[in-house]
Amino acid sequence: MAVRAQAKPILVDVPVSNHGARVRFVLYKKGLTEQYDIKSPADFGGLKSPSYLELNAQGKMPVLIQPGGLNLPESEVIVQYLLDKWQGQGPSLVADGPEARAQGALITRIHDLYIAPVQGCMYRVMDDAGVRAAQLAQIAYQLDVIENTITGKPFICGEHVTTADGALFPTMVFLLHMLPKFGWSDLFSSRPKLGAWWRAVQQDSEACKVIGEVQSGLDSWEAQGRWRDILDQVQRHPELKWAH
Repeated sequence: MAVRAQAKPILVDVPVSNHGARVRFVLYKKGLTEQYDIKSPADFGGLKSPSYLELNAQGKMPVLIQPGGLNLPESEVIVQYLLDKWQGQGPSLVADGPEARAQGALITRIHDLYIAPVQGCMYRVMDDAGVRAAQLAQIAYQLDVIENTITGKPFICGEHVTTADGALFPTMVFLLHMLPKFGWSDLFSSRPKLGAWWRAVQQDSEACKVIGEVQSGLDSWEAQGRWRDILDQVQRHPELKWAH
């Protein structure tokens, strides 16, 4: 399917995507929903179609399609582009001061390098139960790292919400929905700073909108029986540690 001429930039994304969610958060916070369209990869033939691979050679989402021909994949790249392009509109979403900005960049980096690559252990079919269990342990470890790294309050970088919060909170929706299926209890009992942060995030109206979008996608997965085979695997391997 060829990409037709367009009047507005298009964000290619779906509501359940925790990666695209950080981009949608910026669009909502800065009041840019009239300037950008949001379409599904299915509108371009699907993630692995030749036409979509011309937009993003990795076959992943999100991707921002620009009328002038500059297509930007990778959620954090898109976020930083939007901050630059729309610097004077809406809240800055940037922390005050170099130390706070570095703190936000660090936590975003921890999420993107050490949690995002293994998040599929919570919802994808995997032949090796041991690998799944090890990746769940990795998520627990990295949450502890983030807990020990947070210095700002109520948000990650201080008094106002930033893109660091936007990077983390959509994944928290995943964690809170999925980890109890593996026997996890209270995610925040040993992580009080993350707990306080999560409560603060839920007071932000645009964050709540994104949380609702992601959750609606997870509810659809639930209705489709997404975890049936995964939980069967868990039950077959009681020797492995699933809850942390």
